[in-house]
Amino acid sequence: MGIYIDKGNTRFRQSRNGEYVDKSGLIGVVNRTLFTRQKFTCVTRSRRFGKSLAAEMLAAYYDRSCDSRKLFADLEIAGDATFEEHLNKYPVIYLDLSGFAGRIGQGGLVDLMDRKLRADVAEAFPGVPLRDDDDLMELLMRIHDKQGDTFVFIIDEWDTILRECAQDPRLPNQTDEYVNWLRRMFKSTSGMDVFAAVYMTGILPIKKYATQSAMNNFREYSMVEPGRMGRYFGFTKDEVRALAEKHGMDFDELEKWYDGYQIGPEKSMFNPNSVMQAVDIGRCRSFWGSTGAFDAIAGYIQMNFDGLKESIVEMLSGGEAFVDPTGFRNDLSEIRSRDDVLTVLIHLGYLTYDWERSKCFIPNREVYIELVNAVKSGRWTSIVNALQESERLLEATLRGDAQLVARMVGEAHQENTSIIKYSDENSMACVLAIAYYYAHGDYIFHREFQTGKGFADLVLIPRKRVAKPAIIVELKYGDTTGTAIDQIHQRQYNAKVSEYSGDMLLVAISYDKQTKEHQCQIETWSKP
Repeated sequence: MGIYIDKGNTRFRQSRNGEYVDKSGLIGVVNRTLFTRQKFTCVTRSRRFGKSLAAEMLAAYYDRSCDSRKLFADLEIAGDATFEEHLNKYPVIYLDLSGFAGRIGQGGLVDLMDRKLRADVAEAFPGVPLRDDDDLMELLMRIHDKQGDTFVFIIDEWDTILRECAQDPRLPNQTDEYVNWLRRMFKSTSGMDVFAAVYMTGILPIKKYATQSAMNNFREYSMVEPGRMGRYFGFTKDEVRALAEKHGMDFDELEKWYDGYQIGPEKSMFNPNSVMQAVDIGRCRSFWGSTGAFDAIAGYIQMNFDGLKESIVEMLSGGEAFVDPTGFRNDLSEIRSRDDVLTVLIHLGYLTYDWERSKCFIPNREVYIELVNAVKSGRWTSIVNALQESERLLEATLRGDAQLVARMVGEAHQENTSIIKYSDENSMACVLAIAYYYAHGDYIFHREFQTGKGFADLVLIPRKRVAKPAIIVELKYGDTTGTAIDQIHQRQYNAKVSEYSGDMLLVAISYDKQTKEHQCQIETWSKP
């Protein structure tokens, strides 16, 4: 058993010994590419979305040095027509690039990596001597020519070097050397013969040079373009519901915290790592603090690109933002526009992407908390003030202090005119949703809540086991609070919301365009 080749199935066995959600159908997808021109696969997804586990699963399945039949016998792949054909049939080279991250900047990193790999491969094939002038590709070619072996090459965190070097402009040579090494390995004609399959996983898709990929022979699947791989990127509702039932967890809480990702055709995917950690400790909370990406995300959203602040604020208020991800070069050192920033946030898992509508948005409470923290760490003073005052605003609303609510909403609205156009009810609704940020702990937020007879501007429905009234907020730009209250009753917003809740507060907020003053009226309503 080697360090990089014939590693066996120990890592995947450890995963099977614990809580495991079956994603082995991925093997069948990869099996159908073996020995074809589609054998080169790059699957990129966010941190904590199971990249390494998928790579370890594939290695355990293909690795010739072990018997993995029992590990897969009760999984989906066991019923696949290709299961027996490829089970434990290949020499597998497994390279985890994150293990080399600590050596970035020392010089000669790519040469060191190649030397270590070929020494390990040479030891596994003693019948083919290692020559002094061999690089890894030459050694694999001679093994293939002499013994007929074809390899499965798996690279986990393939983009580590590119991401790390992107943060240090002094290290461009290592990036170029690494890309050239990848081309030598996988884009040469020899690679078509030597490899049965190549599978790479990471966070960023393969870098674009001009309009072309550095390795355009790879079929790519990403958070933006997952193709048919979407269901393997995260957990489905049924999978999480089964976990919740098994462990006595509240499915609705898991859904609130970790659902909301749209990955290609899959409309409702959960963050798998967060779900498993929540199940393990028995409660939901944010686990993003352990990803090490907070400083980067805070830096991205503070970039001074036209429209970026407006888009971030719109999404913090529960809205969406249009994004065109096609111009991003998949290089963190080349962030050139608002669309590039939003695309990076999608790849990192801080936003999700609806590919049918070209819209992105915040998927769930876990990510919302982290984005708010990132905003608080930056220079958006007016938004930070609204966030920090949100607890006091909620308390004033619940006790019916209409005068204080009007004053606080007015201050938040006025302070944010530089970010959001101060021109209509939508801009008021956007700021107001942020001003009520503190309420996210006890309430489910709905902007433009459909009632059957119209759309309520903002509706806060208390979560399960929260003994607080629902809140309906109707906004009027250039009209009176009385008109707003009348609209709530006439369109029966309260009747619709009462399906989810008991008592509620009807909150009317108006803005006078001439005096630039806000008024508020709060009315209590109870179920008949």
